[in-house]
Amino acid sequence: MANSEELTLKVLRNIDNIETQKSFSEKLGCSVGKINYILKALTDKGLIKAENFINSKNKRRYRYLLTDEGIKEKIELTKKFIKRKKKEYEELQRELEEY
Repeated sequence: MANSEELTLKVLRNIDNIETQKSFSEKLGCSVGKINYILKALTDKGLIKAENFINSKNKRRYRYLLTDEGIKEKIELTKKFIKRKKKEYEELQRELEEY
């Protein structure tokens, strides 16, 4: 799984917890620009949708929601991640057995 897929999975897994792109970028350890790029790409792909907070004083704040396609993508990326981690674990086990 490529780094971009791992970051995409992290974004999809935490999409409900985004308060601001800045705080989210700090949480994930990457730049605000990268988060903005990923959120826009996921929106363009139809995996998430962004809604303005209607009652917010700051009209630039958004709430991000997973679409049905986003849920499917999240599941697929999670499966890939688990498969990769399982393979890494098995390789480590083999290495330990060789010693």
